[in-house]
Amino acid sequence: MPITIAPCGRELEVRKVGADGQVKKHLRELGIAEGSKVTLLSQSGGNVILIVKEGRLCLDRSLAGKILVA
Repeated sequence: MPITIAPCGRELEVRKVGADGQVKKHLRELGIAEGSKVTLLSQSGGNVILIVKEGRLCLDRSLAGKILVA
C-alpha cells in the first residue's frame, strides 16, 4: 500500500520506491530504501511526516505516493 494511506504510529517496512533514478538515490541516502523501516508519524492531505532512523522527514503527496510499504 502507498505510505499515504498507511496507519499512523506504526513501524512499516518499505517494499518498493517507485521514483526515478536521482530521486530514488536521494531517498536511499536519507534512509528510505527497499527493506528499511520507517514510522509514519502523521499525514495530512497526502503529505506525510516519517521517522527515519533518528530523524524526521516530511514528504509531499506526489513523492509519498511512490513509496509502497507493508
